[in-house]
This record gives sequence, structure tokens and C-alpha cells, in this order.
Amino acid sequence: MIELKTPEEVARMRKAGAVVARLLDFLIPRVEPGLTTKELDRAAQAFLKSQGAEPAFLGYRGFPACICVSVNEEVVHGIPGERTIQAGDIVSLDVGAKLGGYYGDAAATVPVGRVRPEALRLIEVTKRSLERAIELATPAHRLSDISSAVQETVEREGFAVVRDFVGHGIGRAMHEDPPIPNYGPPNRGPRLTPGMVLAIEPMVTMGGWEVEVLDDGWTAVTADRAWAAHFEHTVAVTEQGPEVLTRLS
Repeated sequence: MIELKTPEEVARMRKAGAVVARLLDFLIPRVEPGLTTKELDRAAQAFLKSQGAEPAFLGYRGFPACICVSVNEEVVHGIPGERTIQAGDIVSLDVGAKLGGYYGDAAATVPVGRVRPEALRLIEVTKRSLERAIELATPAHRLSDISSAVQETVEREGFAVVRDFVGHGIGRAMHEDPPIPNYGPPNRGPRLTPGMVLAIEPMVTMGGWEVEVLDDGWTAVTADRAWAAHFEHTVAVTEQGPEVLTRLS
């Protein structure tokens, strides 16, 4: 069941989303060669504490870290550890926060130093597919219009959309209805309604769309080890149009 948020609840989610936006803004410049992914996790945890917020991911279904850090062929749910970031890598940061009983969730993929042009294009297209999907998060559209917009934007550029993981509703729980695939035909599913809050998150690869989960039980990598990018925002559907709750104002 899709839970519609009241204006008061959206206001609370706006505060949680602002913390997430500031966290990403804090972390992105720190993604540098020689840093371990665990060091990014420690920095994120300290930042969230300074904001009076809880890390959304730590302990969620047993996840052992504060944020997800996924490098190159890792698509999502990378567990921060001893892996050292190298020049030429692309690093996906997926971050979440809980504040006042409500969640915010966002992600971005960061190039490290001089990155090959095709990887930069992957990042640009993934980000563009998210922005196109956000534009359609209005009461004039249905849920699958978002999905279709991502797929069309991505595949037109010769990349592939991951199908095993989807976006989701968000609010008092980290994951709520509805699931939001990043592929499919338009004009299907529920009509988008003011009060819906959606975590829209394209996951895009340079090769095939198939993924597999490593032995740690979390880290999802592309089956062909092609590189992947991931962007995400928490978006409220309003009468006036989409409001991105996890974007710096």
C-alpha cells in the first residue's frame, strides 16, 4: 500500500533530506586516490552525528556500515572496507539518514582524477536519466512513466539499466511501496498523487544489465564486470510539481 504523506510529514522529510544533501556535499570532495572506502564511512558517520541524525543503513537488515561505497564494477551496496580508491576509478556513494522519525536517501557517482571518457559519459547519462525521471514525478503521470524515462534515456546512449534493483517509496520506513523499476513501458501503474514520496535511483552499466551478489551477501557487481554508475534523489510529488528533498537549496 502506498502511504501518502501529509504536508507536515513532508516538512519532516525535507529536514532529513537536507541532512542527506549536506552529507553528499561533504563526502564528494573527499573521494581521492589513496583513501580507503572505510575512511569515507567513518567520515560519514561523524558527519551524521554532528547533524543529530542517525545513519539509515547501519544495521538495516544486518548491513554493517553507515553508507554504501561501490567502486567501478560494483553497482550498489558496496560495504566500506580496506579497498583503496585509485585515480581513474568511479565511486558511487549511496547515503541515507533518519531524522525526526523520517528517512532521506540519495546517491551520486564520482570520478576520481582523470577518468576514461566512456566512464565520464556513463556518469553523465545516468545523472541525466534521473533528472528526466524527476521531471515526470507529477500528478499528470503514472509511476511507470518514471521507469520508462530512465530506460529510454539510458538505452538511447548505448548503456544498460540494471533490473534486479529498483527505486522505492520512502517515509517512516527506509523502503516503502511502491517499488520503482528503471525500465518498462510508460502509462502503467498507479497515478502519481500529491503526498507520494519516492526514492528514484537509476543504476546503469557500460555492459550488460545482469548483476550478481558477492560472498559478503551485499555487494552487487555487474556479471560481466563492466563499470556502473548510480544516482538517486528523494522526491516528493506535489500539486506544483516534483520537489527534490535531497538537493542542496
